[in-house]
Amino acid sequence: MVEFPKRLNLARLPTPITKLDRFPLHQSDAQIWVKRDELTGTEVSGNKIRKLEFSLAEALEQACDTVITCGGIQSNHCRSTAILCTRLGLKVHLVLRGEKPDQPEGNLLLGYLSGAEISYISERDWRGHAEYVRHLQQDYAKAGGKAFYIPIGASDEIGIWGYIAACRELKKDFQQLGMTPDYIVTATGSGGTQAGLLVGSALFDLPGKVVAFNVCDDAAYFDQKIRQDVTLWKQRYSVDFEVEGLQISTVEGYMGPGYGIASPEVFDCIAQLARTTGLFLDPVYTGKAFHGMVNEIQKGAEGSMPDARNVLFIHTGGLFGVFPQQQNFTLE
Repeated sequence: MVEFPKRLNLARLPTPITKLDRFPLHQSDAQIWVKRDELTGTEVSGNKIRKLEFSLAEALEQACDTVITCGGIQSNHCRSTAILCTRLGLKVHLVLRGEKPDQPEGNLLLGYLSGAEISYISERDWRGHAEYVRHLQQDYAKAGGKAFYIPIGASDEIGIWGYIAACRELKKDFQQLGMTPDYIVTATGSGGTQAGLLVGSALFDLPGKVVAFNVCDDAAYFDQKIRQDVTLWKQRYSVDFEVEGLQISTVEGYMGPGYGIASPEVFDCIAQLARTTGLFLDPVYTGKAFHGMVNEIQKGAEGSMPDARNVLFIHTGGLFGVFPQQQNFTLE
Protein backbone atom coordinates (compact mmCIF):
# COMPACT_ATOMS: atom_id res chain seq x y z
CA MET A 1 0.00 0.00 0.00
CA VAL A 2 1.41 3.37 -1.06
CA GLU A 3 0.71 6.18 1.41
CA PHE A 4 0.46 9.48 -0.44
CA PRO A 5 1.13 12.88 1.17
CA LYS A 6 -1.34 15.77 1.14
CA ARG A 7 -2.61 16.57 -2.34
CA LEU A 8 -4.81 19.20 -3.94
CA ASN A 9 -7.43 18.16 -6.50
CA LEU A 10 -6.44 20.47 -9.35
CA ALA A 11 -6.36 18.25 -12.45
CA ARG A 12 -9.21 16.74 -14.41
CA LEU A 13 -8.59 13.06 -13.82
CA PRO A 14 -8.48 10.35 -14.92
CA THR A 15 -7.33 11.24 -18.41
CA PRO A 16 -8.35 8.91 -21.25
CA ILE A 17 -6.17 6.71 -23.43
CA THR A 18 -6.58 6.98 -27.19
CA LYS A 19 -5.60 4.27 -29.67
CA LEU A 20 -3.94 5.69 -32.80
CA ASP A 21 -5.45 3.80 -35.70
CA ARG A 22 -4.72 6.25 -38.52
CA PHE A 23 -1.18 7.41 -37.86
CA PRO A 24 1.10 5.61 -40.35
CA LEU A 25 3.89 3.41 -38.95
CA HIS A 26 5.96 2.24 -41.88
CA GLN A 27 7.56 -1.20 -41.72
CA SER A 28 6.03 -1.93 -38.31
CA ASP A 29 2.82 -3.48 -37.04
CA ALA A 30 3.20 -1.88 -33.61
CA GLN A 31 0.21 -0.13 -32.06
CA ILE A 32 0.60 3.29 -30.46
CA TRP A 33 -1.66 4.35 -27.59
CA VAL A 34 -1.69 7.88 -26.10
CA LYS A 35 -2.31 8.76 -22.46
CA ARG A 36 -4.06 12.10 -22.91
CA ASP A 37 -2.50 14.20 -20.15
CA GLU A 38 -2.92 17.27 -22.33
CA LEU A 39 -6.52 17.01 -21.08
CA THR A 40 -5.71 17.54 -17.39
CA GLY A 41 -7.12 21.05 -17.79
CA THR A 42 -7.40 23.88 -20.29
CA GLU A 43 -5.20 26.78 -19.23
CA VAL A 44 -3.20 24.44 -16.99
CA SER A 45 -3.18 21.40 -19.24
CA GLY A 46 -0.33 18.92 -19.31
CA ASN A 47 1.86 16.93 -16.96
CA LYS A 48 2.91 19.79 -14.67
CA ILE A 49 -0.46 19.99 -12.95
CA ARG A 50 -0.08 16.44 -11.64
CA LYS A 51 3.14 17.45 -9.87
CA LEU A 52 1.75 20.77 -8.69
CA GLU A 53 -1.10 19.02 -6.88
CA PHE A 54 1.54 17.88 -4.40
CA SER A 55 3.95 20.84 -4.55
CA LEU A 56 1.26 23.45 -3.93
CA ALA A 57 -0.31 21.33 -1.20
CA GLU A 58 3.08 21.48 0.52
CA ALA A 59 3.26 25.26 0.03
CA LEU A 60 -0.11 25.69 1.73
CA GLU A 61 0.85 23.22 4.47
CA GLN A 62 3.86 25.43 5.24
CA ALA A 63 1.57 28.51 5.40
CA CYS A 64 3.32 30.23 2.49
CA ASP A 65 1.65 33.16 0.78
CA THR A 66 3.97 33.28 -2.24
CA VAL A 67 5.36 30.72 -4.67
CA ILE A 68 8.59 31.22 -6.59
CA THR A 69 9.48 29.00 -9.53
CA CYS A 70 11.81 29.00 -12.52
CA GLY A 71 11.94 27.99 -16.17
CA GLY A 72 12.37 29.09 -19.75
CA ILE A 73 10.51 31.96 -21.40
CA GLN A 74 7.92 29.51 -22.76
CA SER A 75 7.84 27.23 -19.72
CA ASN A 76 4.68 25.13 -19.46
CA HIS A 77 5.45 24.65 -15.79
CA CYS A 78 5.70 28.38 -15.07
CA ARG A 79 2.45 29.08 -16.90
CA SER A 80 0.64 26.35 -14.96
CA THR A 81 2.12 27.47 -11.63
CA ALA A 82 1.11 31.08 -12.23
CA ILE A 83 -2.48 30.21 -13.07
CA LEU A 84 -2.95 27.70 -10.26
CA CYS A 85 -1.45 30.05 -7.67
CA THR A 86 -3.86 32.77 -8.74
CA ARG A 87 -6.77 30.35 -8.35
CA LEU A 88 -5.52 29.40 -4.86
CA GLY A 89 -5.02 33.02 -3.77
CA LEU A 90 -1.23 32.78 -3.70
CA LYS A 91 1.19 35.34 -5.08
CA VAL A 92 3.55 33.94 -7.71
CA HIS A 93 6.98 35.10 -8.85
CA LEU A 94 8.43 33.57 -12.00
CA VAL A 95 12.17 33.64 -12.66
CA LEU A 96 12.67 33.07 -16.38
CA ARG A 97 15.78 32.22 -18.38
CA GLY A 98 16.39 34.66 -21.23
CA GLU A 99 15.78 38.25 -22.23
CA LYS A 100 12.41 39.93 -21.81
CA PRO A 101 10.69 39.84 -25.22
CA ASP A 102 9.16 42.93 -26.78
CA GLN A 103 5.80 41.18 -27.04
CA PRO A 104 4.80 38.28 -24.75
CA GLU A 105 3.06 35.34 -26.43
CA GLY A 106 2.15 31.74 -25.73
CA ASN A 107 2.85 30.57 -22.18
CA LEU A 108 4.48 33.86 -21.24
CA LEU A 109 1.40 35.85 -22.18
CA LEU A 110 -0.76 33.64 -19.97
CA GLY A 111 1.70 34.12 -17.12
CA TYR A 112 1.38 37.89 -17.40
CA LEU A 113 -2.40 37.76 -17.69
CA SER A 114 -2.62 35.66 -14.53
CA GLY A 115 -0.83 38.41 -12.59
CA ALA A 116 2.55 36.81 -12.04
CA GLU A 117 5.55 38.88 -11.01
CA ILE A 118 8.23 38.05 -13.57
CA SER A 119 12.01 38.45 -13.41
CA TYR A 120 14.37 37.66 -16.28
CA ILE A 121 17.90 36.29 -16.02
CA SER A 122 20.10 36.09 -19.11
CA GLU A 123 21.45 32.79 -20.43
CA ARG A 124 24.91 33.98 -19.41
CA ASP A 125 23.89 34.52 -15.79
CA TRP A 126 21.43 31.63 -15.45
CA ARG A 127 23.90 29.50 -13.53
CA GLY A 128 23.31 31.81 -10.56
CA HIS A 129 19.50 31.65 -10.60
CA ALA A 130 19.34 29.57 -7.40
CA GLU A 131 21.15 32.32 -5.49
CA TYR A 132 18.76 34.87 -7.01
CA VAL A 133 15.83 32.83 -5.71
CA ARG A 134 17.31 32.70 -2.22
CA HIS A 135 17.56 36.49 -2.19
CA LEU A 136 13.95 36.73 -3.35
CA GLN A 137 12.83 34.50 -0.49
CA GLN A 138 14.72 36.71 1.95
CA ASP A 139 13.09 39.82 0.48
CA TYR A 140 9.61 38.34 0.85
CA ALA A 141 10.42 37.33 4.44
CA LYS A 142 11.57 40.88 5.27
CA ALA A 143 8.27 42.16 3.91
CA GLY A 144 6.40 39.84 6.28
CA GLY A 145 5.61 37.07 3.81
CA LYS A 146 6.77 33.52 3.28
CA ALA A 147 7.80 32.23 -0.16
CA PHE A 148 7.84 28.57 -1.15
CA TYR A 149 10.27 27.56 -3.89
CA ILE A 150 9.33 25.01 -6.55
CA PRO A 151 12.28 24.04 -8.79
CA ILE A 152 12.20 23.84 -12.59
CA GLY A 153 9.39 21.58 -13.75
CA ALA A 154 8.39 20.82 -10.14
CA SER A 155 10.92 18.03 -10.53
CA ASP A 156 12.05 17.20 -7.03
CA GLU A 157 11.23 14.74 -4.27
CA ILE A 158 7.76 16.29 -3.84
CA GLY A 159 6.83 16.57 -7.52
CA ILE A 160 7.74 12.93 -8.12
CA TRP A 161 4.44 12.02 -6.48
CA GLY A 162 2.54 13.36 -9.50
CA TYR A 163 3.49 10.52 -11.79
CA ILE A 164 3.59 7.94 -9.05
CA ALA A 165 -0.12 8.70 -8.68
CA ALA A 166 -0.46 8.61 -12.48
CA CYS A 167 0.91 5.06 -12.45
CA ARG A 168 -1.87 3.99 -10.12
CA GLU A 169 -4.25 5.46 -12.69
CA LEU A 170 -2.44 3.65 -15.52
CA LYS A 171 -2.82 0.32 -13.76
CA LYS A 172 -6.60 0.75 -13.85
CA ASP A 173 -6.41 1.94 -17.47
CA PHE A 174 -4.57 -1.18 -18.60
CA GLN A 175 -7.02 -3.45 -16.77
CA GLN A 176 -10.04 -1.71 -18.30
CA LEU A 177 -8.58 -1.72 -21.82
CA GLY A 178 -7.21 -5.24 -21.57
CA MET A 179 -3.95 -3.80 -22.90
CA THR A 180 -0.40 -4.69 -21.91
CA PRO A 181 2.18 -2.12 -23.05
CA ASP A 182 5.67 -3.20 -23.99
CA TYR A 183 6.92 0.36 -23.51
CA ILE A 184 5.74 3.49 -21.70
CA VAL A 185 7.25 6.52 -23.44
CA THR A 186 7.66 10.11 -22.28
CA ALA A 187 9.62 13.23 -23.07
CA THR A 188 12.06 14.26 -20.34
CA GLY A 189 13.33 17.75 -19.66
CA SER A 190 13.67 18.23 -15.92
CA GLY A 191 13.36 14.53 -15.04
CA GLY A 192 10.35 14.59 -12.72
CA THR A 193 7.85 12.85 -14.97
CA GLN A 194 10.41 10.21 -15.90
CA ALA A 195 11.31 9.67 -12.23
CA GLY A 196 7.68 9.37 -11.17
CA LEU A 197 6.92 6.87 -13.93
CA LEU A 198 9.93 4.75 -12.97
CA VAL A 199 9.08 4.70 -9.27
CA GLY A 200 5.34 4.31 -9.85
CA SER A 201 5.86 1.47 -12.33
CA ALA A 202 7.83 -0.40 -9.68
CA LEU A 203 5.40 0.33 -6.84
CA PHE A 204 2.29 -0.63 -8.82
CA ASP A 205 3.95 -3.41 -10.82
CA LEU A 206 3.10 -1.96 -14.21
CA PRO A 207 3.91 -3.86 -17.40
CA GLY A 208 6.21 -2.26 -19.94
CA LYS A 209 9.59 -0.59 -19.83
CA VAL A 210 9.70 3.17 -19.19
CA VAL A 211 11.62 4.88 -22.01
CA ALA A 212 12.29 8.62 -22.14
CA PHE A 213 13.49 10.87 -24.95
CA ASN A 214 15.57 13.79 -23.73
CA VAL A 215 14.84 17.31 -24.94
CA CYS A 216 17.89 18.75 -23.21
CA ASP A 217 21.05 17.55 -21.43
CA ASP A 218 22.01 13.87 -21.93
CA ALA A 219 21.32 10.38 -20.60
CA ALA A 220 24.06 10.61 -17.95
CA TYR A 221 22.50 13.77 -16.54
CA PHE A 222 19.06 12.18 -16.21
CA ASP A 223 20.50 9.06 -14.62
CA GLN A 224 22.16 11.18 -11.95
CA LYS A 225 19.24 13.60 -11.49
CA ILE A 226 16.63 10.88 -11.15
CA ARG A 227 18.64 8.82 -8.67
CA GLN A 228 19.28 11.94 -6.61
CA ASP A 229 15.60 12.99 -6.57
CA VAL A 230 14.36 9.47 -5.81
CA THR A 231 16.87 9.16 -2.96
CA LEU A 232 15.61 12.44 -1.47
CA TRP A 233 12.01 11.24 -1.96
CA LYS A 234 12.82 7.99 -0.18
CA GLN A 235 14.40 9.85 2.74
CA ARG A 236 11.74 12.56 3.04
CA TYR A 237 8.80 10.17 3.08
CA SER A 238 10.51 7.19 4.75
CA VAL A 239 9.74 4.86 1.86
CA ASP A 240 11.33 1.44 1.49
CA PHE A 241 12.50 1.56 -2.12
CA GLU A 242 15.54 0.21 -3.97
CA VAL A 243 17.02 3.21 -5.81
CA GLU A 244 19.95 1.26 -7.22
CA GLY A 245 17.59 -1.08 -9.04
CA LEU A 246 16.02 1.65 -11.21
CA GLN A 247 16.35 0.85 -14.91
CA ILE A 248 16.70 4.37 -16.31
CA SER A 249 16.46 4.36 -20.11
CA THR A 250 16.94 7.74 -21.81
CA VAL A 251 17.21 7.59 -25.60
CA GLU A 252 19.50 10.23 -27.06
CA GLY A 253 19.69 11.57 -30.59
CA TYR A 254 16.41 13.47 -30.94
CA MET A 255 17.12 16.68 -29.01
CA GLY A 256 17.97 18.54 -32.22
CA PRO A 257 19.97 21.78 -32.14
CA GLY A 258 19.07 22.40 -28.49
CA TYR A 259 16.33 22.89 -25.92
CA GLY A 260 13.27 24.49 -27.48
CA ILE A 261 14.75 24.26 -30.98
CA ALA A 262 13.25 21.56 -33.19
CA SER A 263 14.28 20.21 -36.58
CA PRO A 264 12.00 20.35 -39.65
CA GLU A 265 11.34 16.61 -39.20
CA VAL A 266 9.77 17.29 -35.80
CA PHE A 267 7.47 19.99 -37.19
CA ASP A 268 6.49 17.61 -40.01
CA CYS A 269 5.70 14.89 -37.46
CA ILE A 270 3.55 17.29 -35.42
CA ALA A 271 1.62 18.32 -38.54
CA GLN A 272 1.18 14.71 -39.70
CA LEU A 273 -0.21 13.59 -36.35
CA ALA A 274 -2.60 16.56 -36.30
CA ARG A 275 -3.81 15.80 -39.85
CA THR A 276 -4.33 12.09 -39.30
CA THR A 277 -5.62 11.96 -35.72
CA GLY A 278 -6.55 15.46 -34.55
CA LEU A 279 -3.94 15.27 -31.76
CA PHE A 280 -1.55 18.19 -31.29
CA LEU A 281 2.01 17.98 -30.00
CA ASP A 282 4.47 20.78 -29.24
CA PRO A 283 7.98 21.38 -30.67
CA VAL A 284 9.71 21.57 -27.28
CA TYR A 285 8.75 18.28 -25.59
CA THR A 286 6.12 15.97 -27.05
CA GLY A 287 6.96 16.57 -30.72
CA LYS A 288 10.58 15.54 -30.24
CA ALA A 289 9.69 12.53 -28.10
CA PHE A 290 6.94 11.30 -30.43
CA HIS A 291 9.21 11.72 -33.47
CA GLY A 292 11.98 9.81 -31.70
CA MET A 293 9.61 7.06 -30.59
CA VAL A 294 8.30 6.54 -34.13
CA ASN A 295 11.83 6.36 -35.53
CA GLU A 296 12.93 3.87 -32.90
CA ILE A 297 9.85 1.67 -33.46
CA GLN A 298 10.50 1.64 -37.21
CA LYS A 299 14.10 0.53 -36.63
CA GLY A 300 12.73 -2.73 -35.29
CA ALA A 301 15.30 -4.99 -33.64
CA GLU A 302 18.04 -2.43 -34.31
CA GLY A 303 16.32 0.32 -32.33
CA SER A 304 15.97 1.01 -28.63
CA MET A 305 12.45 -0.46 -28.59
CA PRO A 306 12.83 -3.89 -30.21
CA ASP A 307 9.78 -6.14 -30.64
CA ALA A 308 7.40 -3.31 -29.77
CA ARG A 309 3.78 -4.39 -30.16
CA ASN A 310 1.90 -2.00 -27.88
CA VAL A 311 3.49 1.34 -26.99
CA LEU A 312 1.95 3.89 -24.65
CA PHE A 313 2.96 7.51 -25.25
CA ILE A 314 2.42 9.96 -22.39
CA HIS A 315 1.11 13.17 -23.96
CA THR A 316 2.43 15.76 -21.50
CA GLY A 317 0.74 18.76 -23.16
CA GLY A 318 2.44 21.96 -24.31
CA LEU A 319 -0.07 23.24 -26.88
CA PHE A 320 0.62 26.90 -26.07
CA GLY A 321 4.25 26.36 -27.08
CA VAL A 322 3.17 25.85 -30.70
CA PHE A 323 2.12 29.44 -31.28
CA PRO A 324 5.48 31.20 -30.74
CA GLN A 325 6.97 28.79 -33.34
CA GLN A 326 4.18 28.80 -35.91
CA GLN A 327 6.55 30.15 -38.58
CA ASN A 328 8.33 26.77 -38.60
CA PHE A 329 5.32 24.86 -39.92
CA THR A 330 4.83 24.35 -43.65
CA LEU A 331 1.18 25.15 -44.27
CA GLU A 332 -0.18 24.21 -47.67
